[in-house]
Formats: sequence, C-alpha cells, structure tokens
Amino acid sequence: MRLIRHASALLLLLVLAACASGGGSSSVPQPPDSDASVADYLIGVDDIVQVTVWRNPELGVTVPVRPDGRISVPLVGDVVAGGLVPEAVARDIESKLAAYVRDPQVAVILTDLRSHEYLSRVRVTGAVRQPVSLPYRQGMTVLDAVLAAGGLNEFAAPDRASLFRRNSSSGATTPYAIRLDRILNRGDLSTNHRVAPGDVITIPERVL
Repeated sequence: MRLIRHASALLLLLVLAACASGGGSSSVPQPPDSDASVADYLIGVDDIVQVTVWRNPELGVTVPVRPDGRISVPLVGDVVAGGLVPEAVARDIESKLAAYVRDPQVAVILTDLRSHEYLSRVRVTGAVRQPVSLPYRQGMTVLDAVLAAGGLNEFAAPDRASLFRRNSSSGATTPYAIRLDRILNRGDLSTNHRVAPGDVITIPERVL
C-alpha cells in the first residue's frame, strides 16, 4: 500500500509539472540588462550632466558639456567629460576635490542625452496608432513605449511583437519575442522587457 501511495504521489508531481510547463508562458530569450547599455554610454558634447557631492550640496552643479568636452565644477574648475563614462568623470572630480574636501564622494548623472539624440532613441513601428521615435529614459519598458505610441490598432497581432536590439560591439541585431497580448490582457510581464537606447519595437499586423 505504501508503494502505491509513493507511486501515486510521483505521478501527481509529474502531471503538475507538465501542466505548469504547458499552461504558463513559454520560456523566451531575455535581452541583456539595459542598465549595462546606459552604464557604457560615453558622454558627448551638449549632454547635460548633474554633479553631486555627498554632504556638500553647494558643490553640486548641472551643466552642459562644452564643445571642448569639458564641464566646470566648483572649486576644481574645468574637468574633462567628453568621451568618458559618468563613473570615470566622478572619480576624476573626487581626486581633484580631495585637496579641498575630506573624503569626497561624487556622483555624475546624465540627465539629458543630447549628443547621441538618434542613437539613444527607442522606436515603435507597425500596427500601433501612432508610430513614434521616443527619447530613451532610464527604466522605460516595452509597455511604456507602446502606450506612448497610442497603443495597438485594430489590425495588430500582439502575440507576434518583437524587440530588436543591436549589439554595439558585433553590429548584429537580435530579435526578442514580446507577448503583448499577455502583457495587456493578463498582466503577464515576463516579456515586458526594459528597453535600451536604439531599440526598435515592431508589432506586425494579423493575417486576415
């Protein structure tokens, strides 16, 4: 009798596992973390950067990058920003501020990506009410971009939508599946990917 109970329990577990794998959303490739794309962004001329110094708010400043690639920071003067990542600029400012401030802790944040305006945009095309090219904003998701395009039109095939992302090192473009039908109708956010600068979201029309 005990053997039969164990066999029944094992069979029940197998059935439940099969139902879970078949009834849930299928496993689809996930795009790489979009935060990495932002972290690797090189500051350019006309970008707006915000410099903050912990416990020294009077040393903070929000300025555009000048044509010579520099910004002006209180106490330390001109600092090279163009062609560098924000983290490198922050460390440079810290080293210069150390002569005036004890153990300075500096953060450099890009608040407006102007130098790479088109490279940093997110585009939504296909069966939406208003195809759109949006400035990238940190934390933006597929759903944010689609809603900014006015949502889907009556001809959309939301279960066949895709996000296309270009690899900056190899130049190859990789598609990632988006199940907009599940995002919009079921609240299933498993494919509500965070977008990255340069992403293209395409929603095809359904076959009539």
